[in-house]
Amino acid sequence: MSVDRLFTLTKPGTEAGVGIRTERRVEIDAGADVAAEARELVAGLLAEPWGQVSASPYETGRVVSLAPWLTGHAERVEFLLATQRPDGGWSPAGDHALVPTLSAVEALLAELGRDTSSGHALLAKAADRGLEAIWNWSFQATWPPDTPAIELIVASLLALIDGHLDGEGPKPPPGMSGAKLAAVRAWLVSGAPIPQKLVHALEVAGPEATAASGILPTPMPGGMAAVGASPGASAAWLAAPPDPGAGAGAGAGAEERAARRAGDEAAVRRYLEAVVASSGGPMPCALPIAVFERGWTLSWLRRAGIPVDVPPELVASLRDGLGPEGVATGPGLPADADTTSVALYALALLGEPREPEGLWPFELETHFCTWRGEEGMSPTTNAHVLDAFGEYLRRRGGEPRHAAVVAKLAAWLRDRQEVDGNWTDRWHVSPYYATACCAIALREFGGGKSAGAVGDAVNWVLGTQREDGSWGRWEGTAEETAYALQTLLLAGAARDGRWREAVERGYRHLLAARDGRAPSLWVDKDLYLPVAIVRAAVLGALHLARRALAIPEDDSY
Repeated sequence: MSVDRLFTLTKPGTEAGVGIRTERRVEIDAGADVAAEARELVAGLLAEPWGQVSASPYETGRVVSLAPWLTGHAERVEFLLATQRPDGGWSPAGDHALVPTLSAVEALLAELGRDTSSGHALLAKAADRGLEAIWNWSFQATWPPDTPAIELIVASLLALIDGHLDGEGPKPPPGMSGAKLAAVRAWLVSGAPIPQKLVHALEVAGPEATAASGILPTPMPGGMAAVGASPGASAAWLAAPPDPGAGAGAGAGAEERAARRAGDEAAVRRYLEAVVASSGGPMPCALPIAVFERGWTLSWLRRAGIPVDVPPELVASLRDGLGPEGVATGPGLPADADTTSVALYALALLGEPREPEGLWPFELETHFCTWRGEEGMSPTTNAHVLDAFGEYLRRRGGEPRHAAVVAKLAAWLRDRQEVDGNWTDRWHVSPYYATACCAIALREFGGGKSAGAVGDAVNWVLGTQREDGSWGRWEGTAEETAYALQTLLLAGAARDGRWREAVERGYRHLLAARDGRAPSLWVDKDLYLPVAIVRAAVLGALHLARRALAIPEDDSY
């Protein structure tokens, strides 16, 4: 008996975007076919070398507004119309929806200024519904959500919308007055050094500030170049006017700059066209994400013990990108401790433990920052750093400073645990992801002092299971159920009747959770879904549950 694909990519325009959905099946067997699924998943990492990421209403809106000339424009507009919620907003309900809603509304208003076709009324209706949702927004005490550059993004989009509406646009929410955006734009115009993390959201700068900043695209293979690994930022760079010093009569130096600019423009256009070719039109927040996708995917599979061979090319791609300054998620992004640590951990699980030299630049007094200059802190990043150092110590012995880092990180994570036993994080909206990362790392490498924290996490997971056997922040999802099961199966010590019942119910639900699309729960400028990573987490949970429940490999459950 075979298992169909647990997840499959959907064609943009048919299932409202580049994402994943679960497949309907008549018979379910998660025996040996889980390993087959894992093999197929690993092969897909090479077949899709840029990675698989869901479409973003925010990023798609920026490209609609900034690059209407780009192939797939009609498909992007149709994507925005198709993904608008009944209440007029875009993306998940709550404060995380404001950024994509503002972007989609501004894009539709920009399109209305260009469109005189029979679809004009449809665009106007969607824009009006979106504006109504923005005007009716209620901001809670938790505002704003902790997403990258949100105060700059919101201020810039509100200013653009205000321009479309002749000064009658929505007013900014608390803390979004635009003062910080004005300061950032002035900084760019001054010619001062640019923080690399800002390049990922370059679209907030405006044409003049972008032109004055001197930012250059990051070269990529195939004669392409990207700005901040972001289609929106790349489109904004192209939309900016050329350097005025490169005009006629400015001498040979100006001619060279003009030629260089023309070459860079052609390379960025090729990048954007390649993104369109992979997506059908709608845009993700970040692409390529190869190291990020491969590190997380292989870690989930190997940590769960799924027997799968990893091609040497994948191992080399993790190894070759590492250096003394760490590794970045994508071209034009700053190196970060999260991607670096997961790449190191995956390599260790693949039999190539390496001294984590690329993590030292991110060490602070009490913990590790995600990137240098980070505003805020991330428990999951530090859990992954703990994994990297802990696994290196286990396999190579290490030095006293490695052991000191492990002890420091374990203490820091324990101090960040919520009173009810879970963790929350800035890079994923679900506490089940953060809790799995932190509890499993502490169980593996946190020592006896962490036993209480791990036990509290397991009890929190047990106490928050839904009646249908699932787990989830807003609703039960396959992804969050997988994280909850991994917490129970990799961090749970007291495997009593309550534990077994929860695992059995969660396992049943995970096998049956095959209708509907998986939501976007990962945090960038917009929420997104890393397809392969989520599939790996689900497969790992299924494999671990089968072993724990001693389900025969050739039997349906």
